[in-house]
Amino acid sequence: MTTLYVILAVAGSMLVALVLLAVFAKRRLVRMIFRPLLTILYRHEVVGLENFPRTGGVVILSNHISWIDGILILWMLPRNVRFVVDGGNFGSGPFQWIADAFDTILMLANPKSIGRALKTAREALQAGEVVGIFPEGALSRTGHVQAFKPGITKIVKGTDAAMVPIYLDGMWGSIFSFSGGRFFRKWPWPLRRKLTLYIDKPLPVDTPLDRLRSHLTALSARAAYDNRAHYKLLPREIIRVWRQDAGRLKAADSSGAELNGRTMLIRALALRRMLRREVFRGDTSPVGVLLPPSVAGVVTNVAMALDRRTTANLNYTVTSAVLNQCIAQAKIKTVLSSAKFLEKVSFELDAEVIALEDLKDKVSKVDKAVAVIQAVLLPAVLLDWVLGLHRIHPDDILTLIFTSGSTGKPKGVMLTHANISHNVEAIRRAIGLTREDVVVGVLPFFHSFGYSVTMWGAMALGPAGIYHYNPLEARQIGKLAEKYGATVLLGTPTFLRGYLRKIEPEQFAKLDVVVVGAEKMPADLFEAFEKRFGIRPVEGYGTTELAPLVSVNIPPTRSVTQFHIDRLEGSVGRPVPGTAARIVSPDDFSVELNAGEDGMLLITGPNVMLGYLGQEELTAKVIQDGWYVTGDIAHIDDLGFIHITGRLSRFSKIGGEMVPHIRIEEELAGCLCEGDQDDQLRVCVTAVPDEKRGERLIVLHLATEKNVDEMRASLSKAGLPNLFIPSNDSFFQVDQIPMLGTGKLDLKGARDLACCLTIATAEG
Repeated sequence: MTTLYVILAVAGSMLVALVLLAVFAKRRLVRMIFRPLLTILYRHEVVGLENFPRTGGVVILSNHISWIDGILILWMLPRNVRFVVDGGNFGSGPFQWIADAFDTILMLANPKSIGRALKTAREALQAGEVVGIFPEGALSRTGHVQAFKPGITKIVKGTDAAMVPIYLDGMWGSIFSFSGGRFFRKWPWPLRRKLTLYIDKPLPVDTPLDRLRSHLTALSARAAYDNRAHYKLLPREIIRVWRQDAGRLKAADSSGAELNGRTMLIRALALRRMLRREVFRGDTSPVGVLLPPSVAGVVTNVAMALDRRTTANLNYTVTSAVLNQCIAQAKIKTVLSSAKFLEKVSFELDAEVIALEDLKDKVSKVDKAVAVIQAVLLPAVLLDWVLGLHRIHPDDILTLIFTSGSTGKPKGVMLTHANISHNVEAIRRAIGLTREDVVVGVLPFFHSFGYSVTMWGAMALGPAGIYHYNPLEARQIGKLAEKYGATVLLGTPTFLRGYLRKIEPEQFAKLDVVVVGAEKMPADLFEAFEKRFGIRPVEGYGTTELAPLVSVNIPPTRSVTQFHIDRLEGSVGRPVPGTAARIVSPDDFSVELNAGEDGMLLITGPNVMLGYLGQEELTAKVIQDGWYVTGDIAHIDDLGFIHITGRLSRFSKIGGEMVPHIRIEEELAGCLCEGDQDDQLRVCVTAVPDEKRGERLIVLHLATEKNVDEMRASLSKAGLPNLFIPSNDSFFQVDQIPMLGTGKLDLKGARDLACCLTIATAEG
């Protein structure tokens, strides 16, 4: 009986204590309840805690991913935070009690309530408290940072508070986030999430909104890079996707090939096994692939990824000499191709070229049987182990994409598993590709966009991919689109102009998404395409060194936002999730420019390449403190959209290809200066806008005995592609080449002169 009295006394004392805490120490009681619960549900880490001021008024500006962000931040920070929140969510019951416990500042959607909330927040800062704001004004529905609302400036006005951007990483994908297109109604996986809170250094109270957002997006990119190991490795993911879509069409091409997921996986596994035995025999050097966009091209690339090999899809539009430079750089010993394709091209390569058709009989019955067992019967986790896919590190090189440098010599861009996986995940979030989509794949796999998006993106995210080797053959593409019900088209403005003339509207009847890049999209093309096909294209931006996707405008039919715009015509969109952009002075990269100011565009995130193969100095020049220097002149507006306004580097984008001015100049200079020993600059290559192809090359040259035909012939003799050779009417004789006082070529002056000459010629 005594024991019972003791128990009752203890229980009564605890109840009294809880009541007293609930009345007089709400905050302590709430922390007592939530701390153990959150510790069970989440693992957490704080990065940059030393940046958080221990005293004085502080405004924290956080991203807003989930319904419980405020609770999580309160759990991880050492000081109480008075969040300014929508009072409609905390109007009654336990939620109001929790809000009261932390002195939360509630704000309703009416002028008086807003005014009171702003005043209360300002007074809290002046009293040395911490005020928390979600400056986007609403939960993110893409997992990325949206535009900031201007209310921050009203709160901090007249205070000396420190502004501290913080980024909470790890809640996207939870039941409290909008991942998967819904809140709550999904499986809570993983069961114990790892959360990381990144804290930036304090910024002055007068820091512009766009600069605050820039710092927050930079934290998001850092978080994405730090967590790149959590992206799904594509060789492992493709096994699961193709198994899930075992009986559904996964890939087709204009040759008539049509394969479902099961057949794709069996063929890739059988090809991998046979090549290891018959061709590679222990050799681990990179493998060249010389195939157009096709089912065979997809299967070959996936087979090499399943074998943990680095591939280099070779550019079949350049000369043998250029291809051999790529082969030498990458130390490629074997090039996989097709007999039918080799009949259409003529190359003499410094590597063993193997036609896949010639190996068909080498695929034994055992190879086929093992491939079937692996593809159909073996558990995916066990198959990963058998293939050694568990040994893949996110920073292992998946592919080499060769791009021209300032001298026209190819540079091998090393793209890792994490680079490509991030791009695929970004496509998932931005465009929302699903198993119901059919992607038109006309971009070659030697272009990073074709490799990352139309191959890996289409295959790993569930859509079917339909492929054709020539993006300019509009009629064939129209037939494929109609036959398979294409919903997604990715290309360049040049391609779209051809489709306008030769594709019937009914062939694009199911088209839902059209994304263009590589060139500036002319305003009239938006209207013309929408008028003919009923779908308005959107622009995106990328570069090979960024795997390639950087930003994209969200197609209207794929938009999930409610309170923010995610498409702005004339821009190339906002950076995709996990990627951050910054505009700096071209003269001093440490000086960040304000919204609307033109400068050098820098990009950071897990999409930044590993580097240029064998060119460490050049890599160090273009990647500075984790930021890639794009060479593009641009500005970012106050909503976060990127606007490309020019190029600082001496390239032109023509028909989606990068054409180096210096390479052309060198060959022309050799032609014009035969027998001359002076150092006079005799020729300059620049470019002017062109409605059809983006840009048009222009040659400015001094008086010479050579005629235009001879100059063009010298370029052809030097092995330059036709795309690099200016047209006959693009050569202009000038009295002098524009020069700066420093003795350098005046790039702007040359371009302006070229524009004047072309206009004068057109008018008269």
